[in-house]
Amino acid sequence: MNEEQFKRSAALLSNFKTRSEITLEEIPAPQKLAKFAYALSADVSNGLIGDAEAELANGRFVILHEPGGQDSWEGKYRCVTFANADLDATEADDPNLPEHGWNWLLKALEENGCNFAAPSGTVTRAISHSFGKLSTNNDGGEIEIRASWTPIISKGEELVGHLQAWCHFLAEISYLQPIPEGVATFRR
Repeated sequence: MNEEQFKRSAALLSNFKTRSEITLEEIPAPQKLAKFAYALSADVSNGLIGDAEAELANGRFVILHEPGGQDSWEGKYRCVTFANADLDATEADDPNLPEHGWNWLLKALEENGCNFAAPSGTVTRAISHSFGKLSTNNDGGEIEIRASWTPIISKGEELVGHLQAWCHFLAEISYLQPIPEGVATFRR
């Protein structure tokens, strides 16, 4: 893939539409990790309006492309992601949460028909307890997932499927209800 083909793939990613609770925005991509890079940030809300609106999660999705490939990637592309979501106290106390977080990512990739290799990452669970004047705050925590994988692609259009899988993953860690097949969502 040359620079022009990568630009076409990036244009497909920039025009990708996801569910209304997820807002995607192009951000500056890292410059030193690969010859070509494209990055998006995501904010996930509960979908409500005004004072009832709350942010549930956020993240970054980066596509790296090195025409000669990199041995550690096992390919010419690498998807790199970061995602962070708030949890209530019960969710944060679940000792299996890191495994669930990792499996949610792999499941999203598989269910969206993404071919990939060399997945790696970390899942961090943080639990917060408030004291003193802050004790009126609800205890809870957060999950943070840092992951990367090598998309197996032939043309570049397949990168859209990886972005779609990542958006489904964000919805999963945010505990958003699935959208039934054939139902459209509207942007606010």
